[in-house]
Amino acid sequence: METKTKKYTYKDFASDQEIRWCPGCDDYVILRSVQKALADLEIPKEDVVFISGIGCSSRFPYYMDTYGMHGIHGRAPAIASGVKLANPDLSVWVITGDGDSLAIGGNHFIHVLRRNIDLNMILFNNRIYGLTKGQFSPTSFVGQKTKSSPYGNTQPPFHAGELAIGAQARFFARVAGNMPAEMAEIFTAAGRFEGTSLIEVLQNCVIFNDGCYAEYTDKSVRADKQLYVEHGKPMIFGKDRDKGLVLEGLRLRVVKLGENGVTPEDILVHDACEQDPTLHQMLIRLEDPLVTGIIRSYGDVTFEQREDALTRQVKSNSDFRKTDDLFFSGETYEVH
Repeated sequence: METKTKKYTYKDFASDQEIRWCPGCDDYVILRSVQKALADLEIPKEDVVFISGIGCSSRFPYYMDTYGMHGIHGRAPAIASGVKLANPDLSVWVITGDGDSLAIGGNHFIHVLRRNIDLNMILFNNRIYGLTKGQFSPTSFVGQKTKSSPYGNTQPPFHAGELAIGAQARFFARVAGNMPAEMAEIFTAAGRFEGTSLIEVLQNCVIFNDGCYAEYTDKSVRADKQLYVEHGKPMIFGKDRDKGLVLEGLRLRVVKLGENGVTPEDILVHDACEQDPTLHQMLIRLEDPLVTGIIRSYGDVTFEQREDALTRQVKSNSDFRKTDDLFFSGETYEVH
């Protein structure tokens, strides 16, 4: 008898726990968007696991009616890797923040991307340590005044996308924390991607870093300051959809349609699936406009597939068929 997968709604993934985030925090938007994405993915709830580290975002597993684990600072990717390798059929999600992943967890962050384990990572980036009350983080900008840098931060920031590309990430997306529809679409695409997916959410912290992305995310400027890319579509943006990107030599340039003979055919078409990450890196580095959407989605062999292939190869060439074959091979001796 054929069994049918239950049709879920986002409410099915909401737990009965009281949500303890500050009023107005983008974390609420991210939570609801993840719940909607999981409903679209139609994965049985018992096959979904959320692993988090430490930080405001890391309360996430409590608010999901799935399996989950609240881990320790920076180690969520390592725990999630073990979960996925132990049970490859699970849909595993890592919830982390800029202070969690890019500081103490930096080593685990780059290596999970390099290995390309089939899991999904959501990076809440608010350019601050929120849970520990407002110290500068690895993504805080130079000059930023915080509780731990009252005269201005002197350390240049990591850019999560650049770090990810350098670690050979196959899937990288970026989305503003006040764009729930686009966010849910990206999470759905990430859930269907085979390999490690990283989604950086530009998340506002209303208490310790309010307006940290306002120059890009405020509704009054968003259309002109953000370029939301989609695979196979021209990179056109602007309130009047009259601006676009062209490639001039080794740099990207913004042009205006209709000026100097520029037509829509001159605008670069986004190819998220290109293996060479050079253009993806250029898009990640661009700041005016800031590029959001799925910037890179290159299908590649996963870590699990490589391990399985190696295991099969070793087994096929081995003389050992059971443990005793190994124990009694070569020189042996008996103790009387």
